[in-house]
Amino acid sequence: MSEQQILSVLLRIADALERQSPKPVANNDLDHADAFVWHPETCALHAIHQVNHVPLDMLQGIELQKKLLLQNTQQFANGYSANNALLWGARGTGKSSIVKAVHAYINAQKAHSLLIVEIHREDLSTLPDLLKVLKQTDRRCLVYCDDLSFDGDDTSYKSLKAVLEGGIEGRPENVIFYATSNRRHLMPRDMIENERSTAINPAETVEEKVSLSDRFGMWLGFHNMDQNTYFAAIAGYIEQYKLDISEEDWKAEAIEWTVTRGSRSGRVAWQYIQDLAGRLGKKLS
Repeated sequence: MSEQQILSVLLRIADALERQSPKPVANNDLDHADAFVWHPETCALHAIHQVNHVPLDMLQGIELQKKLLLQNTQQFANGYSANNALLWGARGTGKSSIVKAVHAYINAQKAHSLLIVEIHREDLSTLPDLLKVLKQTDRRCLVYCDDLSFDGDDTSYKSLKAVLEGGIEGRPENVIFYATSNRRHLMPRDMIENERSTAINPAETVEEKVSLSDRFGMWLGFHNMDQNTYFAAIAGYIEQYKLDISEEDWKAEAIEWTVTRGSRSGRVAWQYIQDLAGRLGKKLS
């Protein structure tokens, strides 16, 4: 074998060993911020010093959901028992907003009492790695995944299922998991029906996937607003940001806005407020 061939073999071996070596672990300082985003490729938590959130009392039409989620989260922040939570329902109804608002509300009462970590849907398979990092801190940690769902041959739900309850190690005592989804069972109905019709043991296959939702001790449903609640949300924003417009004018505009969007929701109300503020020459902070 020539010298060049030997060098080529050695380079391939070195490349293979590098790929198999453990990921570099970042020096995660969890005391200098209250919010982080998980980056699994470096096992790093990137600090977010200003979380984009709406004040809790400005979220309209979801009073029961606010009460229940705040109570559950406050119990956890205080060191008591609490449930993992699944927030499911229509788009734009406040599911992600309420999680961020509750986190901000609790930390406003007692500074740095609760840490929130966002993990992206596509990174769920690395959730065990994230928990190993969070296990090293004494802080209470709310792990949050927005728009959670599973399709086709995706098997990452098994990692989540084990972390929520079933694994030998389990989730750390200082961690709770919240997820939002448009689907109550985290997967489309046609996928569930397809599993039932093609599996060797359809009942067991469907049960394995649907039971993932059951691992969340708290389910909160979110639905589109009626018109009065939609108006209440807009009125709250107008008062909060001191927008100079008559009630008659903004109600007429708000109705027209829902016609163009085809729905009434907290997101639609906020989008109207952004448009209104821009037309009035104001920037929402």
